[in-house]
Amino acid sequence: MTNNTHPLKRLLAYGQQYRGQTWQAIISSIFNKLCDVAPEILIGIAVDVVVKKQDSFIANWGIRNVEQQLILLTIITIIVWILESLSQYVYTNLWRNLSQKIQHNLRLDAYGHVQKLELAYLENQSTGNLMAILGDDINQLERFLDVGANEIIQVVTNVIVIGGVFFVLAPTLAWWSVIPVPMIIIGSIWFQKFLAPYYSNVREKVGLLNSRLANNLGGMTTIKSFTTEAYELDRVRSDSEAYRQSNRRTIAISAAFVPLIRMAVLFSFSMTLLLGGIAAVNGELAVGTYSILIYLTQRLLWPLTRLGETLDLYQRGMASTDRVLALLDTPIAIDSGYLALPIVKGEIELKDVTFAYPDRTTTVKRLSLLIPAGQTIAIVGATGSGKSTLVKLLLRLYEIQSGSITLDGINIQDLHLADLRRSIGLVSQDVFLFHGSVRENIAYGSPDADFESVIAAAKIAEADEFITQLPDGYDTIVGERGQKLSGGQRQRIAIARAVLKNPPILILDEATSAVDNETEAAIQRSLDRITLDRTTIAIAHRLSTIRNAHRIYVMEQGQLVEAGTHDELLIENGIYAGLWNIQQNAKSALT
Repeated sequence: MTNNTHPLKRLLAYGQQYRGQTWQAIISSIFNKLCDVAPEILIGIAVDVVVKKQDSFIANWGIRNVEQQLILLTIITIIVWILESLSQYVYTNLWRNLSQKIQHNLRLDAYGHVQKLELAYLENQSTGNLMAILGDDINQLERFLDVGANEIIQVVTNVIVIGGVFFVLAPTLAWWSVIPVPMIIIGSIWFQKFLAPYYSNVREKVGLLNSRLANNLGGMTTIKSFTTEAYELDRVRSDSEAYRQSNRRTIAISAAFVPLIRMAVLFSFSMTLLLGGIAAVNGELAVGTYSILIYLTQRLLWPLTRLGETLDLYQRGMASTDRVLALLDTPIAIDSGYLALPIVKGEIELKDVTFAYPDRTTTVKRLSLLIPAGQTIAIVGATGSGKSTLVKLLLRLYEIQSGSITLDGINIQDLHLADLRRSIGLVSQDVFLFHGSVRENIAYGSPDADFESVIAAAKIAEADEFITQLPDGYDTIVGERGQKLSGGQRQRIAIARAVLKNPPILILDEATSAVDNETEAAIQRSLDRITLDRTTIAIAHRLSTIRNAHRIYVMEQGQLVEAGTHDELLIENGIYAGLWNIQQNAKSALT
């Protein structure tokens, strides 16, 4: 979904909850700029006192003594400087904390939204690109709010206040100082629009670079085993060079902004210096007023030279905001149901279920299947037959195109997603362990579990023995994705995690396919215990692990083509019997 609203408007709409703090920050920035301008005016008044003495501007307030006038100016100057310092502290605090709050909440909102998106979306997106959005893009927005927002407010305040003072003190001369301002501002607006696509390209290139790096870091074992380090370094170099070149083009254009503004400032300052000086010499302009105008001309125009940096921050921030809010605009395809799940018996029924992945042929075709509560059923078949797809459909990681899936007679689309998924425990071949301790990974999904329960679950999964032999036992850090553990160890921790969760429905998706025979035997013993009186769906490649299932189904091209017990299917002498004989012959050959 594309939203054509300007990213700044969308950011302001998103930031409505921070209105109070935003206004406090704006007022503090304006007050600070007023205090910042005041010293130049006070210098001009001091020159006026020294030149005119008893006829000075302050003398009109009733203070005729020159020393008293200067003392008064000194006191006012001290007060102004103190107020300026205090207001700078206040606005810096407010803007920085505001940027931190928005950054924090925006990142949480974006990440929370990603968690609600269906797998199809995540599979079509690169992890690196999503990382760039959740990390670098939100950080770019923070930098703009931290510095750029205050700069824009103070520049606007500067133009209004100093322009007003100019027209009060010297209306004729004021035009020469003010004329460049609208030209600079209009030129700046045009310039930032011109730069917008360049910054969008920069954000795109950094997303591609991050994607490449994330992918390579995750596949480092494969890179090393195939000795493709030089090849991958060249690919990273290519993506990094594309990012550098994109930035180079953007920098080349944005860097031209400040020199152009300086020329406009030079023209205005020169005219004020020349024409104002002639007027002061001819007695048409007071010397003090002339001093004020000279100082204020610099105050008015020199800050505009920083407009280039501010616009740079602004454009980077808006390009990043557009990407973050575009992510938040991504529609959620799988909505949670409205029914809370009662006590789960575990009967599952699929009726005429049809499903196809995006841009692929139909994976499951009008499939019907009844899984009685408390029974163990197994699903076997060749790779690509649709076995693992059924798991994703039961968990509603994907939405079926037609038919229905019910749990205890309730359509799973009507159930709260959290309740549905809480009732199902999944142990898959591709075990994912988080960077943390063994104990934390076993207790993942069961945050209230005590240590004794963790140990009990590990013993059932036959994991306690190897865990206690680790350097720090249950507190041993497993590394990213559990890389410090073997495949069998990771698998047993995953089983312990499922045991601790104690779900009424257990799904075993190729849970023993990637381990040796000894580990398989240990895992099978633990599975035999935890599947007792629990609805269990076992998707298996090794048929020996599911021969005792209450019923075995054979899938082929998205349909169930055989069904029965192990012995019944052998007698039928069909696909299952053929697979069994192949595996038994292979086993005999090895022995």
